[in-house]
Amino acid sequence: MADGRGDYAREQGWDSPVPDMQTGMLLFDRLEYAAGDDEDSVDWEFKGWYGGDTNRLVIKGEGEHVVSGGDGGEIEALDLLYGRLIAPYWSVQAGVGYQLEYGPGPNHDRGFAVVGLEGLAPYWFEIDTSLRISEDGDASVDFEAEYDFLLTQRLVLQPRIGTSFAFQEVEEFGVGQGVNHVKAGLRLRYEIQREFAPYIGVSWKKQLGDTADLARAEGQDTEDLRLVAGVRMWF
Repeated sequence: MADGRGDYAREQGWDSPVPDMQTGMLLFDRLEYAAGDDEDSVDWEFKGWYGGDTNRLVIKGEGEHVVSGGDGGEIEALDLLYGRLIAPYWSVQAGVGYQLEYGPGPNHDRGFAVVGLEGLAPYWFEIDTSLRISEDGDASVDFEAEYDFLLTQRLVLQPRIGTSFAFQEVEEFGVGQGVNHVKAGLRLRYEIQREFAPYIGVSWKKQLGDTADLARAEGQDTEDLRLVAGVRMWF
């Protein structure tokens, strides 16, 4: 019987020669202060998991809280997922997600069913993509990619890009049909320890198409450039 964690084969009923140890990890990939022309915010992104090599329970989150020049914030995504390894370095994930926009006006929130694919593409690009279907049947696809350039053993330059596509307009959340936005970031971190690395960088986001039209109708900017400073840490 072939074991999904390797190329070797073992007899039916035999234990794997390499035990599937249960371990966990919590990574704050971004915990940063972002300074823009109109407002400043504290932005965060984390991922945690517990399980073995093949099956894992995964939690992911991303959002921002405005601290200057405005009020409110957003939990862009908070996902609880089951992940299963389907190929070396690649896992499929499925579960539920949540989104919340709060203050200064009325709060808006919605739930999702989420199916995603996460892994390492050739040349060590980290890929994270997901299909989201809301409780109202609205569907969207998110895509992000990042790469770590090791300038030295401790100095790392990380570019990242992302985009989102919505199949329906959701005016309540300022989402138009089609490609919603493109975003990019560049962060330079210094790993004092592997588990703790302060960084500086820049982030950019531009809304597109119908989403940009909805933003203009609300008197909002469609392009945002910010300087960021923060820490990356894991436990």
